[in-house]
Amino acid sequence: MHILVTGGAGFIGSNLVHFLLEHRSDCRLTVLDSLTYAGCRQNLARWEGDPRFRFVEGSITDPQAVDLAMQGARTCLHLAAETHVDRSIHDGAQFIATNVGGTQVLLDGARRHKLERFVLVSTDEVYGSIPEGSFRETDPLCPSSPYSASKAGADLLALAHHHTYGTPVLITRCTNNFGPYQYPEKLIPFFLSQAMQDHELPVYGDGLQVRDWIDVEDHCEALLQVLEKGSPGEIYNVGAGHEVTNLEITHTMLDLLGKPKSLVRHVQDRPGHDRRYSVDTTRLRALGWKPRHEFRETLERTVDWYRRNQAWWEDLRRKREEYQKFYEQQYAGRLGG
Repeated sequence: MHILVTGGAGFIGSNLVHFLLEHRSDCRLTVLDSLTYAGCRQNLARWEGDPRFRFVEGSITDPQAVDLAMQGARTCLHLAAETHVDRSIHDGAQFIATNVGGTQVLLDGARRHKLERFVLVSTDEVYGSIPEGSFRETDPLCPSSPYSASKAGADLLALAHHHTYGTPVLITRCTNNFGPYQYPEKLIPFFLSQAMQDHELPVYGDGLQVRDWIDVEDHCEALLQVLEKGSPGEIYNVGAGHEVTNLEITHTMLDLLGKPKSLVRHVQDRPGHDRRYSVDTTRLRALGWKPRHEFRETLERTVDWYRRNQAWWEDLRRKREEYQKFYEQQYAGRLGG
């Protein structure tokens, strides 16, 4: 089984690479990643030189890079995306270019190379907020941010390719992931790195926004299940049912680190901030999947990983700060500032 993994040097992607190569002896992988600020080749260092692993540096928006990466592949797990909601609010153009335009290039490549399966890894954020109950795959999309709108656009584009060309597309929509190798702009690694340096933790609004958190390895298992047993043209929600507020998870992390809750600072809420996400996973569970990890156990392991790998996230934070300066200069230039 030869699989192309796009975005394989990022958080979920690198965990997926480790999971597949550790658990499937018959698996060969090609990773396509452009190594932007959130991609880290070091995440995959243990597989360099392994005959089952190949790395292609390039963008999913580049047809030539996509053709090179797809050579020999029979299936694709498409994870490459711009994902940071805050950045999408400031400037959504790159999100459309990568998440929609890049998906179009990959879908065209899937047709040329006659791939047998194409799994688009999406997000529960395409549904918008839900005050109670859980979204099913048949519910309408109502994205609230430029990021989630770009992911919804990619979903619809992929489904249209399935309907028009018969491209064997499957879509997964997952809740919030956490675990090792997560880039330190996301809530858990950002707050952990802040707290470890005794810096304030900026909590949006009252902090009572509810998210369902899933161990990244459980997500990887779900992706493999969908790849092997899912039906083309179908959508599969992925979630663990571990719903907690942002404030609750922040307090728990501080407790695990032995840091005071006085580090919490409530700041103005993010524009268009969804209050609660929740998805119904009945369809996925019918394939034989269920989450194996408990929330508290995974959070403790995650805290320990970031403690032991401080050099890793400090280096990425420096890289992020350099990127942010460049990004702000570019953004100010477009505004005439």
